Order: sequence, then C-alpha cells, then structure tokens
Amino acid sequence: MTDIRTLLKRRVVVLDGAMGTELQKRGMPQGICPEIWCLENPDVLKSVHADYSRAGADIVYTCTFGANRVKLAQYGKHDARKVNRQLVRLARQAAGKNTLIAGDIAPTGKFVEPFGPLGFEEAVSVYKEQVKGLLEAGVDLFVIETMMDIQEARAALIAVKELTSKFTMVSMTYEKSGMTLNGTDPLTALITLQSLGADAVGCNCSSGPEQMIRLIEAMKPYAKVPLIAKPNAGMPRLLKGKTSFSMDAKEFAAFGKRLVQSGVNFLGGCCGTTPEHIAAVKKSLTGIKPVPLRRRALSALSSARSHVILEDSRALCVAGECINPTGKKDLQEALRSGKMAIVRSLAKAQQEKGAQLLDVNAGVAGIDEKITLTELIRTLCVSTKLPLVIDSADEEAIEQALRIYPGRALINSISGEKKKIKKLLPLAAKYGAMFILLPLSDKHIPQTFEGRKKIVQQVFRKAAALGLSKSDVVVDGLVMSVSSFAQSALVTMKTIHWAARSFKVNTICGLSNISFGMPCRSLLNKTCRSLFRKQGLSMVIDNPLRKSSGYNKYAANVLLSKDKDAAEYIAYCKQLSEGKPADSRPAASADKSPQDKVFAAIVEGYRGDVKEYVLEALNRGAGALTLVNEVMIPAINRVGSLFDKKEYFLPQLIAGAETMRIAFEILAPYLKNSGDGENKKTVFIIATVEGDIHDIGKNIVALMLQNHGFSVIDLGKDVPVKKIINEIKKHERPLVGLSALMTTTMVHMREIIECAGNEGLKCGFMVGGAVVTKGYAASIGAEYARDGVEAVRVAKQLENICLNKKK
Repeated sequence: MTDIRTLLKRRVVVLDGAMGTELQKRGMPQGICPEIWCLENPDVLKSVHADYSRAGADIVYTCTFGANRVKLAQYGKHDARKVNRQLVRLARQAAGKNTLIAGDIAPTGKFVEPFGPLGFEEAVSVYKEQVKGLLEAGVDLFVIETMMDIQEARAALIAVKELTSKFTMVSMTYEKSGMTLNGTDPLTALITLQSLGADAVGCNCSSGPEQMIRLIEAMKPYAKVPLIAKPNAGMPRLLKGKTSFSMDAKEFAAFGKRLVQSGVNFLGGCCGTTPEHIAAVKKSLTGIKPVPLRRRALSALSSARSHVILEDSRALCVAGECINPTGKKDLQEALRSGKMAIVRSLAKAQQEKGAQLLDVNAGVAGIDEKITLTELIRTLCVSTKLPLVIDSADEEAIEQALRIYPGRALINSISGEKKKIKKLLPLAAKYGAMFILLPLSDKHIPQTFEGRKKIVQQVFRKAAALGLSKSDVVVDGLVMSVSSFAQSALVTMKTIHWAARSFKVNTICGLSNISFGMPCRSLLNKTCRSLFRKQGLSMVIDNPLRKSSGYNKYAANVLLSKDKDAAEYIAYCKQLSEGKPADSRPAASADKSPQDKVFAAIVEGYRGDVKEYVLEALNRGAGALTLVNEVMIPAINRVGSLFDKKEYFLPQLIAGAETMRIAFEILAPYLKNSGDGENKKTVFIIATVEGDIHDIGKNIVALMLQNHGFSVIDLGKDVPVKKIINEIKKHERPLVGLSALMTTTMVHMREIIECAGNEGLKCGFMVGGAVVTKGYAASIGAEYARDGVEAVRVAKQLENICLNKKK
C-alpha cells in the first residue's frame, strides 16, 4: 500500500489492458471458462501478463474475473480458492519484480438482495472464498471491477476489508445514460464506496475514453480517494465475422492527457485494448502530473440511486419522520404483521412533498426490531431513491441495517452513553456511516449549553480516534418541550449556533418535541424551524406532509422565553380557528377500490400485497379478464413508461413485473374456468446464445413478455444453435429472442437466423444485449430491443406481422 501511495504522489499509475480479447486472439475458444482454460494453457496467459508488464503497466490484473464459486459452478465442480491461487502464481511468474499484482474480483452474474435473488451474506461468503485464495498466493492489492450492482460491489468490498487491509480499488460500469444498470450514478457510487473503505474508485468497460471523461469529471470534486479509468478501445463492431474495436493504440492514447486532466489517477484499458494500447498510453503520460485530490472529507449520504451533499448551507435538508410507529396504531400493526404497503406509501408521499432523507424506525413492542428494521431497509431500498436515516435504540438492529443498506446511511443516534460509544462508533467507522451526535450522557440530559458542548467534544474525540472526522458528524441540538422547560429553545439555539459556527459540523433537530403538550403544535414547530435555521441549523427531522404555518410571533415569544407560562400564545390559540390539521399520512388504501389497489401494487412493485388485492377484487365481482385487460396491463405499461423516462430503473422494473406475475398466477384458474384463457397465445422462444452465460437481461425480457400475454419458452443460457432451431420447428410461426452480452458470442445470432432461413422456417427474430446495436440487428435480419420494455413493443409488432402473414 505504501508503494502504491508513493507512486500516486509522483505520477499517474498505469494499469494493464484487456484480458479476454487478448486470450481470444491467442487461441482461446468461445464458450469455455477462461480461468480453467488458462490453467490448462499457462504459457498463453503468462505471455499476456508479460506483454503488459513490458508495455509499462505498473499493475496487472490476475485472470480471476470469473473465479468465484458462482461463476465456476457453471462449468463444473472447481475449487475456487485453488483456482485463484494458481492463477495468481502464473501472473507473478510472468510480470516480473517491478510490476504489482492485483487480485481481480468481478460480478457473480446475479443481483444481490434487496435487488435480486442472491442473499447479501451469501455474496460476501462467495467473495471471501475468492479473496482467501488470492491472499494465499500473495497478491499486492485488490481490484473489484465491472460492477453494475452497487450492492454486489459493497459485498465484495466488505469481503476484502474483513480479511485484509491491502489497497483495494473498485470500479463500476456505466451505461450510455451515465448510470449503472441498476440506476446508480457515478457520484452516488463514489460516496458509497469511498465511505465504505475503497482506496480508489472509478469506472471501466461499457464506453470509450471520451465518454469516460464525463464520468470522472462528475466524481473528482467530491473524491477523497484516487480515481480509476479503464475505458474500452471505442465501440465493438463485427468485421468479416470477427469482433474488432474502433480505436487503434494511437487514437486511444490521445485521450490520456484529457483523462488525467479530468482527474484520473489510475489509467489503463478494458475490452479491445492491447499491450500496444498500454505502451502508447504510458508514452503519452510522460511528464504529466495527476490532479491532486481536492478534499479529505465529505459530508454526504447516499442510497442505491441518489445522494445528498450536506455542504450547501443555503438549503435545509429535511428528513421525513413519518416511518416511525410511535403513536401510529396502523403502522404498528402493519410492522407486526409484516405488511409493508403503508411503509411504501409513506415513503412515496414524503418524497413527493420534498423530503430529501427518510428517517426509519421500527421500535414496536413485541417484535424483533432487528428483523423488522432489516425488512424495512429492504423494502425502502427498492421503493424509494431517498437515502435513509437508521433510527433505533437497538445496537444490533443498527448493525444489521448498516450491513445490508446499499448506500451511505445516517445513524440516529450516538450519544455520550458509554454503551452507545463502545458499540456504535466502531460500526460507523466500519460501514462509513455518518452519525447524529446526541449530547446526553448516562447520567443526565444537560439543560445548559455548556453541558451539551462538553458531551459533543468528548464523543467526537473518541470518534476521531477511530478515523472519523467532523464531516461524519451531525450534532443534534437536543430539542425538549417548552411546556416543561421554558428555556428549551434558547439552549438548543445556543447549541446549534456553536456547533455550526465554531465547531464546524452539520446540525439537526427533531422539531416535534418542542411543542409536546402545547396547543397549535404546527405553529410552534414551524416557527422553531425558522429560528433554528438562523442559528445555522442544516438538517431537520420533520413531517413534510403537514402544511407549513410559517413564522408566528406568538409562537416565537414562547420559544424565546418572552411569554411567561405561554399565556399569550394559549390565548391566541383559543381564538384561532384552524379547522382540522392536515393529516400526517397519505390517504389510506382502504379508501381505494380493489382495482385501484391492484393497479398501484403493480406500479409500486408491492409483491407481498397484490394477492390480497386481487382476491378482494374478485370477491367484489370483478371479472378475471377485466382485471387483466383494464387494470394489470395498463399498470405494467405505466411501469414501462416510467422506466423509459428514467424515473424507474431496473429494480423497479423487476418489482413491477414480478408483482404482475404473482397476480397472473392467482388469476390463472379463474381465466381457465371462465374460458377467458382459452385464446391461443403467441409462442416466444428466448435464449442466450452459445458461449454466453449472461442471462439477467434475458430473464427480465422473458418475465415482461409473460406479463403481456406471450407463451414464453425460455431455453436458458449458452444454448447451441441446433437446440434453438429444433425448438422453432415445434411451433407455427413463433417469435424468437436472442441475447448476447459479449462481442465474441453475438456472431451466433447471425448463424441462427441464417440457419432458420436455409431450412425455410417461418418466424420473427428479435435480438438484444449490451454489445448489440440496432444497426447490427438490421444487418442480420432481426429487430432490436434495448431493454425489457422495448422488447414488449417490438414483440407485439412482430406478432402483428406474423398474424397478417398467416391470413
């Protein structure tokens, strides 16, 4: 680690180039496991490593991209630790003494909970097994690369950090939209990963160097760690049946200076780059100094899909307080029964009303708070993009929530109590969380500013000893009710003023405490907010669903202790005719018709609630076919529309599609019994082509098509041409969908379509996948779909064409 950091101070560190495309050029066949093939052909692998080392790479990546047990299991039974050890040793033998060896860790091919089926702890276990093998063979550092799921990146990073302190780089891969497949933008990923302990963060694959400059520029102003760029050699293209990339070494290297000026500290190449590309990059960087890091600390929070920077003093950051069961019988009952509909509804309503964070509390008597809080986190990570404030008095519940939360959370709270300091400060440091510092101790709640200031300083000294900084701290002004302590607001204002102006940290308070036991509470709360803001308050825990009453002089006099016993304020409230206060919750679902509930469940992805709503609709006389055509199909179309607009991302698309599938399963017997389901469905055959084991996108397309009435036959992944042709022959004018993620396997699409034509088979073809373009699809006689939503539209167009031909 010392060597790397020393090198970074002097110059840009040069990384190696592509491994997969180089191995293929040197004889590796398609459709096999690269890692196992390299062990069987060690001289080929060593030649690649040696060539990159001679080209000037400071760091070479081991050929262990797919050497985790999930990926290896697709090629038979292999000992993952042993495979990793052997591949590291080959890299070490080839690269020489002056080249560092980075243990390469990459995706499993499965989304991790709460976004997919792979359990979070299982993912950590998978990566720990790989990390142990890499460590046993003596890697110098680690690289976690080509991640599209921020939660999987977190699992891999936690696996490394729990086993070693070696330098660890993490790079994500971004789509043309500038976001990962799961909807994470570069700055959000940076905030999450650098706070969790990544020693360098960046991007690789998916795009060429020019596009990657924009991604680096978005991260650099907020980066506490060095940045990585490993772009492709332009875009892939198919020439004479072989995949090539658009940039030669000279053109690729011409972007080196611009990438460094944008903020890159580690620069290499991904798909299509060669030792010649790396040698040209090395030469282009002669005499060029990297841009220094602009900051050591950052006050920011993140979710999987958004972030909040807490350094803009012009805006008050509101954390919505409604997901707290205290005094809410309906929410308490929902949490006891495990029904999350009201939680999702509250989250959505608060987001729409301007909340930037959501405070999440599961403190209900008679439940396991650890389990319930974890389930709340899982639910909210999919249903809202807002970062979360984890609010609990249970240290174990906080620990579990921090571990699975796919972002940087805010802990509410850590006080001067010895137990809290001992258990929670190390957790904040380990998981990179910010925390609310509550100025109270085991002995008392200080009723003076001096007492609160002393506790803040004591807790911070202990936090700093663990590596936490003032940017990680939010001081709570500690609001108490003016009905029992007339000086409450004044003491809080002094605490906020000192913390913001002198101690230089963010500040927060929960407004509702100030008005406890008083009439016209909203007047006091909103006036209190205005007064505290003038003292430097940067954050507030409040109810965004209540209508704001603004500043009120009678309320201000109470808060400033100018109205003895609040006599004038109480008299004013008696004369005030407010009408009913605004409800603090969204309209209850009971007010909606069963059909509306089904529609909302699909749009919002309420998997656990849709069964109840569908059965309720049937019991009230709704026809099964009517539900499908007039409620469910419009609902999934709405999901597709939101996905097209980039308001929804892959997790929401999957949640909506799976909710639709559950509803269909419930309705299936009703449709069959009524004769509504007897119409013959169009057959859609779908497969990932031979040599390609990636199937996430294909599975989503299959689910979407099922929901839109197609009879889907999913042949799986790595499907031979002959098997697809034989399946086509079994059906009359079926539609066929082909998926490929790699440029080396997309050539099979042409082969399948030509084979079907030669045999006179009548069918319509649709193709898609990360490397497939509309132009390529047209060149092989197929339609193109970029995602599951577009696949439905294209499939319906193909269906109409086939039906017309039948006539």
